[in-house]
Amino acid sequence: MTDWPARIAITGASGYVGSNLIRRLEREDWVKSILAIDIRSLPQASAANSKVTFVHHDVLGPLNDLFKRHGTEAVVHLAFVLQPGHNEKAICRVNIEGTRGVLESAALAGVRQVVYLGSTTVYGAHPDNPPLLTEESPVRPVEGFQYGVDKARAETVIQEFSKRHPEIKVAILRGCPVLGPQVDNFISRAFSKPFLVALKGFDPPMQLLHEEDLSDLMTYCITRRISGLYNVAGDGVIRWSEMGRMLGRKLLHLPPAILYGVTGATWRLRLQSDSPPSGLAFIQYPWTASTEKIRRELGVRFRYSSRDAWMAFAQRLRGGRVPA
Repeated sequence: MTDWPARIAITGASGYVGSNLIRRLEREDWVKSILAIDIRSLPQASAANSKVTFVHHDVLGPLNDLFKRHGTEAVVHLAFVLQPGHNEKAICRVNIEGTRGVLESAALAGVRQVVYLGSTTVYGAHPDNPPLLTEESPVRPVEGFQYGVDKARAETVIQEFSKRHPEIKVAILRGCPVLGPQVDNFISRAFSKPFLVALKGFDPPMQLLHEEDLSDLMTYCITRRISGLYNVAGDGVIRWSEMGRMLGRKLLHLPPAILYGVTGATWRLRLQSDSPPSGLAFIQYPWTASTEKIRRELGVRFRYSSRDAWMAFAQRLRGGRVPA
């Protein structure tokens, strides 16, 4: 257990992961205060909690005075643009310059720990990927998939910062997609459509992480002052075809050339905002990550498997009815 009555700041606090983390931390006696930072308002329940102070602030602006004023000891950096967009420069500013600014503000304010939620998309989905990607595997995000590219660039910024500030504990959690009964973002809304597309001849294994396991892990990282780089994913995998079947959705199987062509054209013409064609690689090739390191070094065991996480989401979407 931590030896401080921790004062924690969370950037991107109003998002799906941030809201869940706040609910988790609110229950902890050792948490003295939570500084919630975002450009969107908090859900009402979290905003009403006496431990939580919400500040409307863009991560592109300096945060060191804010951190100092609230006595911040640990920062969980979650502010990152997840949804694809056509204004790549604006998204990059938030993702990269925002991350750099949060780190520098933390150093100026005397913050003792930073926890950053990375992504296994930094490995990219490639036909020559090994069955399990380790933390030593090359970082090679899919070209044109900005989320993965920016996550890889942000990691470089964080690792360089960590070398300059060895006094600050820095944990990078390379997470797979997070799902659960509370999820409400553009990914979950995409699965609400009457059918899912699939690439003919491909049915890749998918890893998922349950929302409660992620909140527990980030809490653990704060209490133990964890530093280092770790892959994070629920046990096992679930195939793309199984995900569609459990949702009760029809899979529309199309040849890769056709699906890539249609997706590229509709993206360029702004007829859809779900994904550029580069995103199709993640339902074509494997990108599963090994969690052996976090088990071995931290003794972490997740409560939910990848299948459990999908089941929890599917049950909510289908009103509790999921086919076997």
